[in-house]
Amino acid sequence: MKKVIFLVDMNAFFISCEMVRNPYLAGKPAAVAGDPKKRAGIILAANYEARAYGVKTAMVLKDALRLCPGLVFVPPDHSYYEYKSKQVMDILEGYTPIVEQNSIDEAYLDMTGTEMLFGKPTESANCIMNEIKNTLGLWCSIGISENRFLAKMASEMKKPLGITELWQHNVPEKLWPHSVKSMYGVGAKTYEKLNMLGIQTIGQLAKYDRSLLFKVFGKYGNELHDHANGRDFSLVQPHTAGDMKSIGRSTTLPEDLTDIEKAKATLMELTEEIGITARKFGKRGNTVQITIKYSDFQAVTRQTSITPTCITKDIYEAGCRLLEQNWNRLRPVRLLGISLSGFDKDCAKGQISIFDIVQDSKKCDTNNKHDTQKKHEKIDRAMDSIRMKHGMGKVVRATLANRKQQSDK
Repeated sequence: MKKVIFLVDMNAFFISCEMVRNPYLAGKPAAVAGDPKKRAGIILAANYEARAYGVKTAMVLKDALRLCPGLVFVPPDHSYYEYKSKQVMDILEGYTPIVEQNSIDEAYLDMTGTEMLFGKPTESANCIMNEIKNTLGLWCSIGISENRFLAKMASEMKKPLGITELWQHNVPEKLWPHSVKSMYGVGAKTYEKLNMLGIQTIGQLAKYDRSLLFKVFGKYGNELHDHANGRDFSLVQPHTAGDMKSIGRSTTLPEDLTDIEKAKATLMELTEEIGITARKFGKRGNTVQITIKYSDFQAVTRQTSITPTCITKDIYEAGCRLLEQNWNRLRPVRLLGISLSGFDKDCAKGQISIFDIVQDSKKCDTNNKHDTQKKHEKIDRAMDSIRMKHGMGKVVRATLANRKQQSDK
């Protein structure tokens, strides 16, 4: 039976998510971007109205504004994007159990043998695209082929809302004329080396001496040659929660810090995202690690063991202890990071209402650590639920609220 592989690629995912919950952005050039007052002031995702002006991902904000003076900036909300990504993946799993999430906004599907259920590949692709669009308000493009590489290349050929078939017999006509720079997996350095060999198109790479490619690139040379000829023998492999080895977040600070209290507030922001992700995937970690990078770009990492947890408070307190033990006010800090790993058993799942928390609090024995931990977890989950629906800013911990008030003065 001939393999049928889809690559579903969400179009302008971050900003599309923002447009779903904020209809005001519809029809306006807009982009998700880091704070221009911070060092992360770049475009993370631009909608198609903004792209028409030449605004691109990774562009510095001042350059984007020069091209599009009316560009609307939206701060990133990664927890919300993960929530929307999970909704997309849930839809995809309704079409095949073999779904491999490749990133937050794309996934491979093995659709082999599903024609009796959903029709021919283009018909089932249309079903998927329309369900995502009608149910979630999000757009996607879908590449169809008999292997992963060609499906990925096909998905890039028509955006937005494009469905493209690229089978192996189409390769000479549809793939070979393209620049080798457009080939999935070819980065800037590889492109430069290929150009030095006189290779400028995918067709030229496909016809190049395989043994010479091996001499220049090693085993990767064989892979390049196979891909250029439309060959890819890798399988679509579904990820499971057990594949997750760690959950980490880091940030470059808006200014070098010597004040540990400001560093702790930043650590809390990062820990919030880690806790949300741990609870989402049902993970408890017993190892907390922090990363401190100084203004001279030297970095240190320190870790500690804790009772397995997915509670934000526990992770944060462990991170703060490490920070206090390793803080040097004479060395300005430019980056902070924290991670949770050593996953043990599943974190109890399920959502809870604020009213349940109040009732449970009255019954809670404050001398019983287990009950206290259970209460904190329920509070965290209630906050998660509110944030996923209405945004991270709707529920803020007191320490972060105080920090914002001070910065606004």
